[in-house]
Amino acid sequence: MKVLNVGSLNIDHTYQLERIVAPGETITSKQMSVYAGGKGLNQSIAIARAGIEVYHAGKIGIDGQFLIELCNDSGVNSTFIETGVIPTGNAIIQVTSQGQNSIILYPGANRSLDKAWIDKVLTEFSKGDILLLQNEVNLIDYLIIEGKKKGMNIFLNPSPYDEYIDKCDLSLVNTFLMNEVEGAQITGCYDPECILTRMKNLYPQAKVVLTLGQDGVYFQDKEQRVYQPARTVKAVDTTGAGDTFTGYYIAAVIEGKSAIEALTFATNAAALAVMKAGAANAIPKRHDVEKY
Repeated sequence: MKVLNVGSLNIDHTYQLERIVAPGETITSKQMSVYAGGKGLNQSIAIARAGIEVYHAGKIGIDGQFLIELCNDSGVNSTFIETGVIPTGNAIIQVTSQGQNSIILYPGANRSLDKAWIDKVLTEFSKGDILLLQNEVNLIDYLIIEGKKKGMNIFLNPSPYDEYIDKCDLSLVNTFLMNEVEGAQITGCYDPECILTRMKNLYPQAKVVLTLGQDGVYFQDKEQRVYQPARTVKAVDTTGAGDTFTGYYIAAVIEGKSAIEALTFATNAAALAVMKAGAANAIPKRHDVEKY
């Protein structure tokens, strides 16, 4: 079984603030740092650091070459990362002293994928392989359809939720990985119990992983619903915590762990991630997660 992640690669500009800026307000940042990021990149690195082989496919500009180097150094196969003329995607991230964040995203090269390129990448994968997707690249509707035609298992993190998600045939998704905001946007519900019930009615064959931050995480399939509490830690920066969880969860699934084992493994990894600043660089290695 191979893992293909067609996902974003970003340059994150992170600003340390006392609070998130309000409309019309100007605040002086205490610090600004530049990190590697993007949901796709973060999740690929998390999978690799969990000990699973993963291929990352995506596009960057000439300003993003260090992202390929990071992939290679982290054990991510970068064969399908292509450099073009459109600048690398980037994010402006506000991080408070309590570790909470607010993000503005510029897609850049991430949304310059084309169908011919997607078709070429998918020829290297087959039935039973995992196709991991997020909504920071374009053509995810096409990726879902073509991946499913090949018999791949579709794992979707529907973030950020927008009109592109509405174009997708979500009945083809095998596993949804989402937080309560995305769950509410898909179902119209705001209570976790309601979100999970509505998801089961809408997509009865799909597995659902619903993360709730400090309130823990749920797993649901057609046979069971499992809950795992969050670890209580001092958060420095929550950016990338969900991506860390996703990567380690997928690794656990591939290794055949039970639902509760997979949630525990991924929860511990995410807890370690929030105790460091940045996104990709904060993702822990497997031996640190096991020790923790």
